[in-house]
Amino acid sequence: MGGIVVRKIERSPAAQLAPLAERGVATVHEALGRTGLMAAYMRPIYPGASIAGNAVTVTVAPGDNTMIHVVVELCQAGDVVVVVPTSPCEDGYFGDLFGGALKARGVLGVVIEAGCRDIRTLKEMVFPVWSKAVFAQGTVKETLGDINLPLVCAGRRVEPGDAIVADDDGVLVVPRARIVEALDASRARIDKEATNRRRFAAGEVGLDVYGMREKLAGKGLAYYDDAAALDGVRR
Repeated sequence: MGGIVVRKIERSPAAQLAPLAERGVATVHEALGRTGLMAAYMRPIYPGASIAGNAVTVTVAPGDNTMIHVVVELCQAGDVVVVVPTSPCEDGYFGDLFGGALKARGVLGVVIEAGCRDIRTLKEMVFPVWSKAVFAQGTVKETLGDINLPLVCAGRRVEPGDAIVADDDGVLVVPRARIVEALDASRARIDKEATNRRRFAAGEVGLDVYGMREKLAGKGLAYYDDAAALDGVRR
């Protein structure tokens, strides 16, 4: 269809989402039962960025960035723009001019299942992007898409207002209904990992920290003092 723009969406306060960025994609992903992670090809254009914000969704035609121009004025501080083409395309939809316009509105970053360009300038302006490709090929401005409708990005459904968490480990979608759960579960996991780090630093090994010995023995794991002791076993 194309041409639908939903102006208003439900958002979570930026302060509520900030801890998710601090805890990181890997921790929040594990805390939510290893769900919500986008495909591995969604990579940051430069290392070190970590964000958590409200998803604003954009569907674009192949090789056409019209709807990214449309979405700019609808964005608010704390948003993360999620862009998906209607057919696979790696053209460079997004560059530094878009980055400057969105940063001026307080947008935290962009997730785009297509190409990004002007990498050096985006890094200099500290505007992070997670993309499927880095490609200088430009786009046109002809075809309508949709804004703030549900979409699928890199294998994960994204609803407007869902939390997007992104860092060097990838991109995670936290459904809006599970944000409080994500905050609580990730906090508990952070505390548990802090305890485990102390045990590792004290010289313990994962077999004991994670209580693995009995389970592995039940699966048949057997220890021998040396290879000679295997002679009787192999006969």
